Amino acid sequence: MKKNSKIANELGIRDKGKKTTSILKILPFLKPYKLNIIYAFIFLIITSSATLSVGIGVKYLIDEGLVQRNTEILNFGIIFLLFLVVTISTGTYFRFYFISWVGERVVADIRIAVYSRVLRLSPVFFEKIRTGEVLTRITADTSVLQSIIGSSLSIALRNFITLLGGLILLFFTSPKLTLLASLVIPAVIVPIIFYGKRVRRLSRASQDRIADIGAYAEESINAIETVQSYSHEKIDRDNFNREVENTFLTSLRRIYARAMLGSVVIFLVFGSISLILWAGSIDVINKKITAGSLTSFVFYAVIVAGAVGALTEVFGELQRGAGAAERLFELLEVKPEIVSPKVSKIIPHDEPSKVEFNLVSFSYPSRPKTSVINKLTFTVDPGEKVALVGPSGAGKTSIFKLLLRFYDPLEGEIKINNINIRESKISDFRTRIGLVSQDSVIFSTSALENIRYGKPDATVEEVIKAASSAMATEFIEKMPDGFNTFLGEKGVRLSGGQKQRISIARAILRDPSILLLDEATSALDSENEKLVQTALSSVMKDRTTIVIAHRLSTVVSANRILILNNGTLQGIGTHQSLLSNNSLYSKLAKLQFNHDL
Repeated sequence: MKKNSKIANELGIRDKGKKTTSILKILPFLKPYKLNIIYAFIFLIITSSATLSVGIGVKYLIDEGLVQRNTEILNFGIIFLLFLVVTISTGTYFRFYFISWVGERVVADIRIAVYSRVLRLSPVFFEKIRTGEVLTRITADTSVLQSIIGSSLSIALRNFITLLGGLILLFFTSPKLTLLASLVIPAVIVPIIFYGKRVRRLSRASQDRIADIGAYAEESINAIETVQSYSHEKIDRDNFNREVENTFLTSLRRIYARAMLGSVVIFLVFGSISLILWAGSIDVINKKITAGSLTSFVFYAVIVAGAVGALTEVFGELQRGAGAAERLFELLEVKPEIVSPKVSKIIPHDEPSKVEFNLVSFSYPSRPKTSVINKLTFTVDPGEKVALVGPSGAGKTSIFKLLLRFYDPLEGEIKINNINIRESKISDFRTRIGLVSQDSVIFSTSALENIRYGKPDATVEEVIKAASSAMATEFIEKMPDGFNTFLGEKGVRLSGGQKQRISIARAILRDPSILLLDEATSALDSENEKLVQTALSSVMKDRTTIVIAHRLSTVVSANRILILNNGTLQGIGTHQSLLSNNSLYSKLAKLQFNHDL
């Protein structure tokens, strides 16, 4: 729990010392479905009223029918009780349907809201929280809420109404015995408050431990080939077992608290009923009340006791739901680090675009003391192809991340067509950028939809044309279902080079004015690299292109090459001029491209 709390505090999603988030924050999600809630509440009142009316029927049967030996009244009483039974069963059906519908709908809305919020969060958020943790909140925690809203909350309301109605009828049946019963109420409330707080705290801890399990499993399964290649199965299994055991032990503490709560309450409630039954029996013998009244009183007392017991159980569930709600609303309350301005400037749609970095400095939030880019200034003119070259950690990929505004620079400004991207709507300037990263991302869908990701409204013909430009058509058409072939999770059915060509086709289909290539041909063999380079040369024509390059074939064709080292610009020029005049570039060229020199 401490680990998750620390993450929450770092992200600013829960203030230190703040009390746990109330489950009442779900109310805005319930508001759109108030009509269904009203229907459920109406049937809840009907079923509760009918249940309480059974006691009146029992009293009437005993005093007027059984004691008076009146068969006609007995027959009428039975019909009345059967009517109440039908009313209760029918009302229960509709109550259950409406409240369950609301539970499912609200949870679906919360899942959508949380997922939508997560999609808006910048990479800063994911530097400090594991993906498995987020997935667990979206799935497991919302399932807990579904159980609460669709079941436990209904049970709580029903028993609360039954409790109030039962207490009122108890008083009218026998004020003396009701006063005696009321003496036990404070004794019941105290353990509910005491253990309730503990159950809520342990419920939150239990959900955190479940998140740990999900995060660990997700991470190891996604890296299954690495796990197996290093014969790491036993170690990972032992680590997973340890996470599961921690979860089990936390759950045991929660179960113990809930069990103690239920046990104490049941003892107090039913113990008091036994005493009341004894006192009532004395009053019947002394003819202070009738046998029917005592029977009715005991019936209501049992109902009240059952309601209190049920509320105790549900209270534990509600505390668990409160813990789940707290974790979910932590995500909903996260403020995106990167947002569009309220009043945005429209970047001129000149083709291609001009890119400027002006005295840009940047450090990653997780490493604030490490400068990744320092006072960097350069301009990429419209239609120009510029290559970024430098050793690992020079800041090349960070330039792409800043240009896409995944992060904002600490100092300086980045412009597209003379407009600072911080002053433009995020979706506006990103639509003009096409990215092909070194680690190609393939989604669990068909080849067609993977390429169409670059332009969701593209026709099949446009997708095929883009695939052809990326030299991907040949291998796609050889697959069992061609472009409709499912590529597996993360493209497991494709080779590294095939993934890269799908990614290139996606960028081509987007038809961007700015093309970012992060080692776009790194996974291709020499033959395919030449084919794709030819395709890219056609695509890059009249487009502003920035290339992160290690391979000589990419560097040679660039209009200019920027040499980066430790986040600073160490040189700029053509391939030949840098070979002669820049020692760092000459060294890198000899180390990496010696066979091409």
